[in-house]
Amino acid sequence: MYIMKLKPAFKDYLWGGTKLRDEFGLDCDLDKIAEGWMLSCHKDGNCTVQNGEFQGLTLKEAIEKSEASLIGKNAEKFEDFPILIKLIDAKQNLSIQVHPNDEYAQKVEHEYGKTEMWYVVDCDEGAYLYYGFKEPITKEQFKTSIENNTLTDILNKVEVKKGDCFFIESGTVHAIGAGLLIAEIQQNSNTTYRVYDYGRVGADGRPRELHTEKALEVTVTAPPTCPVLHDNGFVETTLAECKYFTVKKYNLNGDIELNVDGRSFSSLLCVEGQCTVGDIELKRGECVFIPANFGSVIISGNATLLDSRV
Repeated sequence: MYIMKLKPAFKDYLWGGTKLRDEFGLDCDLDKIAEGWMLSCHKDGNCTVQNGEFQGLTLKEAIEKSEASLIGKNAEKFEDFPILIKLIDAKQNLSIQVHPNDEYAQKVEHEYGKTEMWYVVDCDEGAYLYYGFKEPITKEQFKTSIENNTLTDILNKVEVKKGDCFFIESGTVHAIGAGLLIAEIQQNSNTTYRVYDYGRVGADGRPRELHTEKALEVTVTAPPTCPVLHDNGFVETTLAECKYFTVKKYNLNGDIELNVDGRSFSSLLCVEGQCTVGDIELKRGECVFIPANFGSVIISGNATLLDSRV
């Protein structure tokens, strides 16, 4: 077992920008890089191992070929690899959308639901996002607001700062605003129900599809219960902890020692600065996968890291 450096899969959705290439140095030929799937075993985009024994294989192939368990006991409880990690560059507003829970998604879409967490890596001045509703409403009020194009009037609009963190349970209506660069840790799902898209058209020249009926079935029409976390400057902070994933942030200035035991792998995403993870150089916008049972690893440098485990 060894620490694997990962090459992301990329998506060029119409709202994306070029920061992941211009500012983070990610190697991609797409004109727009809306998303980098930094840790992914999803059928719609697998990341690739860049070093060592499994170089050139997808992470999913490496996990399947290894004689040892790379993912750990907690992840083995899930039928498929449980999480997906992205960097998202929103040059334009994303659609207002919602994701189903496991029960609904597995019945209707045949994959996991989607609970997720957002960490604001960077943002333009005045950037904002939508996070649930301002006040409790009925399903009928929700439907009417979609039909009347007044949905944004009843949503909770939040101006954000670098380092802010949002926990978004399945069923929460949300949208990333223009000028935001987000790290997203989520369940391993690509199911999104779009309810409002600012009248935009896709590459085919037609309005992008909305999924109003499904959204009405899965949306929680109440304000979110999880508070927004702000950057506290601590060396170690737990950003999110749920049955699907745990995420910690490390503000590294020097050395720290992490232990990766048999319960879970560790995915380390560098969102600021640079460091070494064992013998691997890691800079802003890069991700490594540390297999379960790897044991102790020394991390040295000046960086902000997101450590995601199951």
